[in-house]
Amino acid sequence: MERYLFPLIVTPLAAFFTGLGIYAMRRKKPMWFYSGSEVKPRQIRDIPAYNRANGWMWIVYSLGFWASAILSLVHVPAAGLAMAIWCLGGIPVLVLAYSRIYKKYKV
Repeated sequence: MERYLFPLIVTPLAAFFTGLGIYAMRRKKPMWFYSGSEVKPRQIRDIPAYNRANGWMWIVYSLGFWASAILSLVHVPAAGLAMAIWCLGGIPVLVLAYSRIYKKYKV
């Protein structure tokens, strides 16, 4: 049963981060990084490129969730470990990646 419960929980997370990436790429105004923050259009020199980079960042982050969901169909403990490593290691990487994206496109 746990073999199917894990992907049932992880797949919506993966879809959320993939969807966030697609939303960021299609957005006309600059995409924010976290809730409560706002990036003003006058702060970014190339909004479409900034949003594309931001979107790809979220899509790449979602790949670990997709991989973990697939791995759980074969070996649940390995999938849980992979997910923990991806989540905990991915958060600082996201912060650094976003910092680089913001610095690259800020006015």
